[in-house]
Amino acid sequence: MEEMEEELKCPVCGSFYREPIILPCSHNICQACARNILVQTPESESPQSRRASGSGVSDYDYLDLDKMSLYSEADSGYGSYGGFASAPTTPCQKSPNGVRVFPPAMPPPATHLSPALAPVPRNSCITCPQCHRSLILDDRGLRGFPKNRVLEGVIDRYQQSKAAALKCQLCEKAPKEATVMCEQCDVFYCDPCRLRCHPPRGPLAKHRLVPPAQGRVSRRLSPRKVSTCTDHELENHSMYCVQCKMPVCYQCLEEGKHSSHEVKALGAMWKLHKNQLSQALNGLSDRAKEAKEFLVQLRNMVQQIQENSVEFEACLVAQCDALIDALNRRKAQLLARVNKEHEHKLKVVRDQISHCTVKLRQTTGLMEYCLEVIKENDPSGFLQISDALIRRVHLTEDQWGKGTLTPRMTTDFDLSLDNSPLLQSIHQLDFVQMKMAWFAFDPGSAHSDIIFSNDNLTVTCSSYDDRVVLGKTGFSKGVHYWELTVDRYDNHPDPAFGVARANVMKDVMLGKDDKAWAMYVDNNRSWFMHNNSHTNRTEGGITKGATIGVLLDLNRKNLTFFINDDQQGPIAFENVEGLFFPAVSLNRNVQVTLHTGLPVPDCYSSRASIA
Repeated sequence: MEEMEEELKCPVCGSFYREPIILPCSHNICQACARNILVQTPESESPQSRRASGSGVSDYDYLDLDKMSLYSEADSGYGSYGGFASAPTTPCQKSPNGVRVFPPAMPPPATHLSPALAPVPRNSCITCPQCHRSLILDDRGLRGFPKNRVLEGVIDRYQQSKAAALKCQLCEKAPKEATVMCEQCDVFYCDPCRLRCHPPRGPLAKHRLVPPAQGRVSRRLSPRKVSTCTDHELENHSMYCVQCKMPVCYQCLEEGKHSSHEVKALGAMWKLHKNQLSQALNGLSDRAKEAKEFLVQLRNMVQQIQENSVEFEACLVAQCDALIDALNRRKAQLLARVNKEHEHKLKVVRDQISHCTVKLRQTTGLMEYCLEVIKENDPSGFLQISDALIRRVHLTEDQWGKGTLTPRMTTDFDLSLDNSPLLQSIHQLDFVQMKMAWFAFDPGSAHSDIIFSNDNLTVTCSSYDDRVVLGKTGFSKGVHYWELTVDRYDNHPDPAFGVARANVMKDVMLGKDDKAWAMYVDNNRSWFMHNNSHTNRTEGGITKGATIGVLLDLNRKNLTFFINDDQQGPIAFENVEGLFFPAVSLNRNVQVTLHTGLPVPDCYSSRASIA
C-alpha cells in the first residue's frame, strides 16, 4: 500500500489530506490549504457584479487562463497573479511537492472557526495547485465544495495499517514522536508543539488529551460522517444528477435546479460506477502484470549483455595478441569501441528499466488506491470521485500501449574481426562486419554549418542551403539498418537521406554528385537521386515526428528506404559495392535524430528469406 501514498497527500502542504474538499476539476485539497491559497479579485470580476450586469454565470466562475502569469521553471521559482490592474502582485511559491501555489496577499485573520466555516474575503479566487485552473468563489465560499469522505476513509485505513510510532502532526521538519492526542482538535502533538500550539488555558483547557494509541483507537471507532448536500447542509444526498455528475438531495430537486436533467437513484449509480471502475481496473491490472514480466526480461538482458561482453572481449584480446606489438596498440582502440557499445546497451536497458519501474509504481499506486476506494460504503462520496478515477485508469492503461513493453536494445554483440590483413595494414584495422552497429554522426568530416547535439546523435544546420553530414562508421559488407526521426520540420524543406563515399560533396544536397545514393523527400512525395539523376517519384511525405529508415544490404548489393515503417517505393539502388557511410543533407528548417543498432524490418526479412 505504500506505493499509493502519493495519492493521499495534499499537493500544497505535502502531508496527508486533512478534511479534503473536491474542486470542480476533480482534484483534491485540504480545507486549510484551500483557504491559504485564496486570492482576492477586483469587484468587477466577482459573480455578484456579473449577475448585476446581467451576464450569466455558474455557481463557480472560471478565470481566463491568460489572467494567470507565471514565470518559467528556469527562474527563481516565483510567479505573479497579475491579471487585474487593481490587484497587487502576489508571489507564487512552490509547495513541498514542487507544485506552484498562490498564497493570500494578506495573512488570514485569526479565527477559532474551522477553515470551511471561517468567512473568506469577498470576491475570493482559488487556483487548483495541480491543473492551475482558476475559479471565483460564490457566497458559500469553501462550504460550496463537497467533502471527499472516501479519501478520508482511505487515509484512515492507510495510517492505521502502518506499524510505525505515531508522529506529531505540527512539527515543521523531522516530526517527533507524538505524546498526546486532542480528541476535540483531532491532532497528535509532541510535548514542544503541545505547549506552543495547545496551551492548557482559555477554551483549550476544556479539551481532552489522551495517549496517542488511545487516540488512534478513538479515530478508528468514530462513526463515519454522512455526506450532506453542499447547498442544503441538513439534507443527505439521495439522488444523482447524470448531467451534472454529482449527488443531489430532494430539496435540490424541489427547487428545480435539475428539472431538465436526468436524475437516478443514488444507490443504483453507486453500484454502476463501482462496476465501471472495477472493469477498468481489470485492464490496467493486465498491463501491470505484463510490465512486471517485462521488467524481469530487461533485468535478464542486463546479465546477458554482461556475459556476452566478457566473452567478446576475450576473443578480441586473443586475436589482437596474435598480431604482436603493433597490433597491441590497435587492440586498445578496438576494446574501447566494444566497451562503448557495451555501456550504450546497458544504458539503454537500464534507462528503460528505470522508466518502466517508475511507470509501474505509479500504476500500482493508482490501482491500490482505486481498490481502496471501491471498498468504501459511502455512495455519495464514491460518486463524487468515480468519474475522475475511471478516466485516470483508462488514461494510465493507454500509456502502456504499443511499444512500451518492447526492449529497445538487443543483447548480442554481433561483431567479427577480420584478422587477415598484413602487418603493414595494421593501422587500418577496423570492424568490417557489424550486423547491428551503434554509431553517431561525425563532426570531423561534416560541413562547418552542421550543428551537433545529443552526443552527436542529433543534427541541424545554421544555413538555408543544404549541408551534408556523415556517420562515423563505414560499411563494406553485411546488412545494416538505421532510422532518423524528424524532430523539427518547418516551411516544407526537402532533406535527403542515404549513403555516401567519404569524399562526397558537403555543400550540396545529398545525391547531386556520383559519390552519394539518396532519397530526398518533402511533405508530399519523395524521389531517389544519384549523380543528379532524379527517379521513382513516390507519393507520401514527412512531417514533424516522422521516421525515415535506411536499409543497406551489401550481401545483395542494394539500398532501400522506409517512411514510418512502410517501404517507400521500390528498391532504390542496386549493384552498390564498396565502403559506404550513412549520410544526411539538411538545412536550418530541419532537425533529425539518429537511431542505430536496430534490427532489419520484418517485411524485408520475410522477402529475403523467401528469396
